[in-house]
Amino acid sequence: VIGILIKLESDGPVLFTQERVGKDLKIFKIYKFRTMYMDQEERLKDYLRKNQKAKKEWENYRKLRSFDPRVTKMGKILRKFSFDEIPQILNVIKGDMSLVGPRPYLKEEVVYIPLENYEIFKVKPGITGPWQVSGRNKIPFNERIRIEKDYAMKKNLFKDIGYLFKTINSIVNGEGI
Repeated sequence: VIGILIKLESDGPVLFTQERVGKDLKIFKIYKFRTMYMDQEERLKDYLRKNQKAKKEWENYRKLRSFDPRVTKMGKILRKFSFDEIPQILNVIKGDMSLVGPRPYLKEEVVYIPLENYEIFKVKPGITGPWQVSGRNKIPFNERIRIEKDYAMKKNLFKDIGYLFKTINSIVNGEGI
């Protein structure tokens, strides 16, 4: 059903793959339902060129929190309820990810992570984790790094179970993960 809805709104594949950095800095392909237009890079460049406030937000958060011109209408709904993340179960089955852990970083984001924080890459990235249930896009990038480093250094099963319950609550409330 999700695939049909994606295809009805925009051209392109239903699934989106992207290279991410995982455990031990290993590069892997992450799977997601596509939530962006196919020309998303051009849309972002154009928007940031015309909007200085958005440009500052992008530089500080590495995300656009309020309005993102790259995201389709269906994509907004999928993201709100985290349905776009469902295909990452394949990444867990393949062994690239776990259910809980730091979110996998984009290759181009790794250059912004100081070497003393590379403990993040000693654990498998997760579909959910501390950043997702701590405010996600509301948190500056450097704070995300701190939260995820702390998680990687103090990982334990009971905290992971807690993150899973917090994730369910976030999804039910439409806060996304």
